[in-house]
Amino acid sequence: MIRYLIVLAILLGGAVPIAGYAQSTQASVSVSVSAQSEKAKTRGGFFKAVLVKTGIIPKPPVKVSFSRAWVDAQPEPEGDEQWSCLSEALYFEARGETVKGQFAVAEVIMNRVKSSRFPETLCGVINQGTASGRKYQCQFTYNCDGYKNVIAEHQAYERVSKVARAIIDQAEGSGALTGGATHYHTSAVSPAWSRIYKNTARIGVHLFYRHNYRTANND
Repeated sequence: MIRYLIVLAILLGGAVPIAGYAQSTQASVSVSVSAQSEKAKTRGGFFKAVLVKTGIIPKPPVKVSFSRAWVDAQPEPEGDEQWSCLSEALYFEARGETVKGQFAVAEVIMNRVKSSRFPETLCGVINQGTASGRKYQCQFTYNCDGYKNVIAEHQAYERVSKVARAIIDQAEGSGALTGGATHYHTSAVSPAWSRIYKNTARIGVHLFYRHNYRTANND
């Protein structure tokens, strides 16, 4: 506890007198905040970053802005197999979409994970139907169209992988674009199910749907 008080004092840029450290667990920390120099601010920012990185204090929430500039400003993402699956799906399904459209497609995949009608993981949802090996009989056609999945546009992949990271982390402002949709298609096609399911949104070239009863959040 004492070392956390010390760090807090450093963050505020003040002095840290401590009495009776060896004899008592009670410490008196006096912090002067009247002289906030640029040096103190820089030092405080450094220690705050260290505390966030080590998990002592929580990472500030990221607020999404559906713009290319916001995506490009995000740090290089990393993650596990589930993040990789979602990044790949966004690349093949939505790399040509607007940022908002990419978030919407990612949201549909996340909604399926939340629904008892679909597999429980991102990879499970994305690869559903591929085990049969039959062409065009899976949930996401890039996985069963007969073509090898090759990521050739590396900048586009980096951007959608940032979108994937943000929506997995439940970044502020994400997850509320499609009205609980679990299906989508582009405006270039008109699948039979689109005449049965409820249309909830249109974002970019994609139209979004859910069953006539909610499935994503309250099965």
